[in-house]
Amino acid sequence: MTQREPPGHLAPHIPADAYRRAETTGQPLVIVHTTAPERPDTARFLVPLAVGTAATIGLLGTVAAILALFQFAAQTAAALAATTGPIGVGIGLKLARPKHR
Repeated sequence: MTQREPPGHLAPHIPADAYRRAETTGQPLVIVHTTAPERPDTARFLVPLAVGTAATIGLLGTVAAILALFQFAAQTAAALAATTGPIGVGIGLKLARPKHR
């Protein structure tokens, strides 16, 4: 019984025809092992992500504070306008009356 396929873990890396040709001619078969690429360090990604997240949260807080100040200013202006409205109307009516009858 002759073995047609390359043995073991070499099968997916060496084409069968190249293996057979090397086996019949006696040529040496050069196998080059490559190392797996290094996985990137997680700190390399986490530090910029943390800085970006902190900056985003800070920006959102600043925008929320500005909006709260605008809302407070609008409510204060509305309260002052509501308070001075009747007074202003009363003063306007008093001044609009003729002094001599």
